[in-house]
Amino acid sequence: MVRTRFAPSPTGYLHIGGARTALFSWAYARKHKGTFVLRIEDTDLERSSQESVQAILDGMSWLGLDHDEGPFYQMQRMDRYRQVIQQLLDEDKAYYCYASKEELEKLREAQMAAGLKPRYDRRWRDSKATPPAGVQPVVRFKTPLDGVVAIEDMVKGRVAVHNSELDDLIIARSDGTPTYNFCVVVDDWDMDITHVIRGDDHLNNTPRQINILKALGAPLPQYAHVPMILGHDGERLSKRHGAVSVMQYEEDGYLPEALLNYLARLGWAQGDEEVFSLDQFVEWFDLDAISKSPAKFNPEKLLWLNQQYIKKTGSQRLSKLVVPFMEADCCDPEKGPRMEEVIDLLKERVNTVEELADAAVYFYRPLTPSPELMAEHITPDIIPVIRELQEKLGQTEWNKQSINSLMKAVVAAHGLKFPKLAMPLRLLVTGETQTPSVDAVLELIGREETLKRISAHIP
Repeated sequence: MVRTRFAPSPTGYLHIGGARTALFSWAYARKHKGTFVLRIEDTDLERSSQESVQAILDGMSWLGLDHDEGPFYQMQRMDRYRQVIQQLLDEDKAYYCYASKEELEKLREAQMAAGLKPRYDRRWRDSKATPPAGVQPVVRFKTPLDGVVAIEDMVKGRVAVHNSELDDLIIARSDGTPTYNFCVVVDDWDMDITHVIRGDDHLNNTPRQINILKALGAPLPQYAHVPMILGHDGERLSKRHGAVSVMQYEEDGYLPEALLNYLARLGWAQGDEEVFSLDQFVEWFDLDAISKSPAKFNPEKLLWLNQQYIKKTGSQRLSKLVVPFMEADCCDPEKGPRMEEVIDLLKERVNTVEELADAAVYFYRPLTPSPELMAEHITPDIIPVIRELQEKLGQTEWNKQSINSLMKAVVAAHGLKFPKLAMPLRLLVTGETQTPSVDAVLELIGREETLKRISAHIP
């Protein structure tokens, strides 16, 4: 049975790269009717925080990437790690190293001066020397001295590393706490992980982890190392490229299904398909379709995708998403037209929920047009026409067809073109020059409010 895991470190928010790794791991488990495990790798006590843990959980929840087991926390498994470290010591597969930081720094300097690759020289590996007094040793794993670690990576292909290139990895610090690479091995073993899908920045760790798994007699998972995501300029993804918290995208008015659709296409493809559901992605997804090259993050493409999802999302759901934005903009959605009707009118014109909320403001509170726009459009020759229309609007049947017919009749009587009246009217009622058709806007704003807004500018 397929068992995958997503194992973030809670040293910050859930970012785009982590979310894509989680998506690929989740989708692979779902496709193969397997199990998706969530594990929090929180052994970095200085940088880990409960706020970051919550940010990761919130991000996963918002994206809808539900886990079947977990979250498991490494800090709650310390006894297990120490037990396995002791097992390796007892089996002479690990040893205490008493080399001080000063000794190791001198060794490093000497190796670099000689043009050698800096590495620990295994001085305590089989030493019979008496341990120096007062020194708390680290525990190092006995890496095989010869042979090759071969990884049949499901994305990269075959990767081979000679053991002679690896030094003896520290698996427990001098204070007794186990190190990251060791905890990962024990977790993957204990949790029966069959497929490790992670960023290729972890590829260098994999040979070390395989050696430890072999020393423990544990089964080896299959590995799939996914290339990193770069900015549009080919540089490492950063905040300026949009590498922000996943939850920032919610705050900016993106839909989770749009972000997931975009992440799915970052480094993976199914023909020319651009817009597809999560269910469709699970059906299509496989690891051999992941590109071996880094993907480039394109915020414009993500925005376009979000627009496609906004258009086809039900107005009832969008109205619930819009309300917090409206309230933050001093609007009361209860005092005005039905939000669903407003959204039906606007959603074809916006890219995000935030833009949708901004576009809806004038339905719920009047906006004051700028003096420049007033001077440009509310000219002395159009004011009498607006007053005539205002009087007749007070008597006509209130729907967009009647409003449209009335406006056409008024401009025809004055020998004007329709926009000559529509633009000033739009400005007076909404404070904006760009809106959907003015008759549809007036219908939703309502007769009383429309006449009130006109009178506020043309007594």
